[in-house]
Amino acid sequence: MISFHNVTKRFGSNFALSDVSFDCKAGSVHALTGENGAGKSTLMNLLAGVFSADGGEIRLRGAPIAPERPADSQRLGISTIFQELTLLGNLTIAENLFLGREPMRRGMVDRAEMRTCARAALARLGSTLDVDTFCGDLSVADQQLVEIAKGVSTDADIFIFDEPTAALNAPEVEKLGELLASLKAAGKLVFYVSHRLEEIFRFCDQVTVLKDGAHVETRPTAGLDRDQLVSLMVGRVLSQFYPERPSGPPGGPVALEVDRLQIEAGGPQVSFSLRQGEILGLAGLEGQGQRSIIRALGGLQPAVAGAVSKHEGSQARKLDLSVVQTVLAGIGFVPEDRKIEGLYLPLSITENIGIGMLRRSSIWQMARTRRDVIASLMARMEIRSTSARQLVGQLSGGNQQKVMIGRWLASGIDVLLLEEPTRGVDVGAKAEIYALLRDFADNGGAVLMISSELLEVLGLCDRILVVRQNQIVAELEGSAASEDEVMRLALTGRAANLAESHA
Repeated sequence: MISFHNVTKRFGSNFALSDVSFDCKAGSVHALTGENGAGKSTLMNLLAGVFSADGGEIRLRGAPIAPERPADSQRLGISTIFQELTLLGNLTIAENLFLGREPMRRGMVDRAEMRTCARAALARLGSTLDVDTFCGDLSVADQQLVEIAKGVSTDADIFIFDEPTAALNAPEVEKLGELLASLKAAGKLVFYVSHRLEEIFRFCDQVTVLKDGAHVETRPTAGLDRDQLVSLMVGRVLSQFYPERPSGPPGGPVALEVDRLQIEAGGPQVSFSLRQGEILGLAGLEGQGQRSIIRALGGLQPAVAGAVSKHEGSQARKLDLSVVQTVLAGIGFVPEDRKIEGLYLPLSITENIGIGMLRRSSIWQMARTRRDVIASLMARMEIRSTSARQLVGQLSGGNQQKVMIGRWLASGIDVLLLEEPTRGVDVGAKAEIYALLRDFADNGGAVLMISSELLEVLGLCDRILVVRQNQIVAELEGSAASEDEVMRLALTGRAANLAESHA
């Protein structure tokens, strides 16, 4: 279906792709993986008409193609579901799905037909979202579903899925798997760009690995295991993907005490403690309340009742849950959407990290000391860039994530709240971020995190609180928990057992 022959792409003097060649078959799901900066997105952007190649050739069914704009690719039967959301917030789901190709009747947009087709497109993913909802009012996970539905609603032969499950929960991933199987059975070619190795082995027939813009290998996934694939991607064996947990009971003295926190009037109350030296995870199905809990603690979402106390030594003070007060109390928040809520993309690494240092210093003190502090932090966190002056918008996803975490490390906070700590991050950068979080906890910090990747929660967290219908239904020790146990609790709940354990 598609052949790449000695494809080359330069940005200035840097080669993003160098003589890349491999073939992809119709009726298959073809994974494209590698570390951030390996060239995956650049190669797919050539196919999608976002960039033009500087050398080599792309062939569609044996005939050379050279799309110069996305519309050219669409006419060739190529549909792209981008990782970065492209929806317009002031339009409805139905309007976004059919933007530029609206069904017409008597010279007018047939809105009834558009809504019917939109519902059918969402139904393929098991979604019952109201198609008249404005996309700006949707969660990131729901926007991701709409983005996928938008891509597959076209009559294409080739589909590019770029990190499609970054914001999806387990049932939604299952539905996506069914959709991929149906596209494959219909003779389509699906490119699946992902850092989630379990999905590559689960969904994909072949995998192509790129590294530093060069083709490493194309092989059937059936002939690889996880360690072999990681070795191809990073050039080394990651003998311990998750850092070792400390021995003994998790954590030390209480760092943060949550007492009968209530997010909605008439809703359940949530109580738990976060301890120094531990990584605590909130796990559950998407939309069950874990996101609301962590956002309330970060001051981003109001709570109607309850108290939160920050402990420092023998002293404890109740917090006013606002962004300013939580930051002043030494609590940092890393949002899921780093580009919209977390980073200042047009500013440099120095400016993005330096903002956190204003928590403890005046702008004049910061100007005198930030250069050395930031240089040391960048080296310790292995932030890969041309210099500290490089714009954050030019960095890979993994390095952007490190900058966002680095801001809080530089600020001197001792409690870190994280949504999706490695969303859209490659396997090598994931291991580095896990090590940073474990180091932060080992040095007396406390981490509370949520993640749609259950394996990440199981591999990283010392304790896990399972959330169902806005309440905590179980508490598990991280090293002893299993996927089956967490999913069973998330689906059925065991609130009585938790109450008995606290009693």
